[in-house]
Amino acid sequence: MPLRDHFHPPVSKKHRWDAVHGQWPGEIVRTLFGILPEGFQAEPKVHLGSPIEIDVGTYHDESQPPASDGDPGSGGVAVVSAPAPTITIEADLSEQDQYEVLVYDVEYGRDLVAAIEIVSPSNKDRPDRRDQFVAKVESLLQQGVCVSIVDLVGVPQANLYSTVLGHLGHTDPKLGATSPTLYAASLRARKRPRRRSLLDAWYYPMVVGEQLPNLPVWLRPDLRVLLPLEPSHEETCRLLRIA
Repeated sequence: MPLRDHFHPPVSKKHRWDAVHGQWPGEIVRTLFGILPEGFQAEPKVHLGSPIEIDVGTYHDESQPPASDGDPGSGGVAVVSAPAPTITIEADLSEQDQYEVLVYDVEYGRDLVAAIEIVSPSNKDRPDRRDQFVAKVESLLQQGVCVSIVDLVGVPQANLYSTVLGHLGHTDPKLGATSPTLYAASLRARKRPRRRSLLDAWYYPMVVGEQLPNLPVWLRPDLRVLLPLEPSHEETCRLLRIA
């Protein structure tokens, strides 16, 4: 079955895009189960960002007496006035949504070797969000992790693969004058002694109504598998009853 447009009618009127994004990583893992060589393991990861987070909470216990004003004779704890901040601003510090599949080499430990990133609208809706996604991809590549980007988000119209290459000072001739908004790509870095690393990229533009591509996923410098996206996407749509 062909690729659906999950962000426009008629599909978007009956099914939410995040239902597909939430189900798809598990189906990709199911596909990888029969592809990965022995010693490798794939796991889905779905993390939904929240605009409000509490990492450390401080609470007032009303059963305790109030702190003293710093008088040594009172036996209380001295309270020191906090300095005024240099600046106070509003800042969006919420996390982005993450839909991904992580592949580990578990033969000699648990080393992350590949990451399949399914792009969400929050990854590309603003310049700062796109910058965060690019920084994540570059960090993974620096660690020797093969990164695959799968983008079914037609709105906003941004191509994160093109953004990654642009941040590195390059472009892909296959992108053309206008970068397609639906695409898949795999990237891997090859380190060289005393020389700059090489970056290999495989880019596949996608079109609604056509089948999804097979992505090369590198597990080691000399070992890769081909991940067909079509079966997992089709199974996701079948389970969600998306025609």
